[in-house]
Amino acid sequence: MSELKDASKRKASFVATVKAVFWSFLGIRKKNDYEQDAAQLNPVHVIIAGILGALIFIATLVFIVKQVVAK
Repeated sequence: MSELKDASKRKASFVATVKAVFWSFLGIRKKNDYEQDAAQLNPVHVIIAGILGALIFIATLVFIVKQVVAK
């Protein structure tokens, strides 16, 4: 349990987490960048950014489909 508390106190900002999650969605990550992210990113921020990214992705797909079907 203390490992989780220690991980949640990592210093990377939420913006850095969003950037890392964005690149993960694209599948473009260097091994060194991944290792640095794993050491610095707050797991809670990663979960929140991942959920937000998924919601934005789904909303974008729904918007595109609605635009195509409407024509």
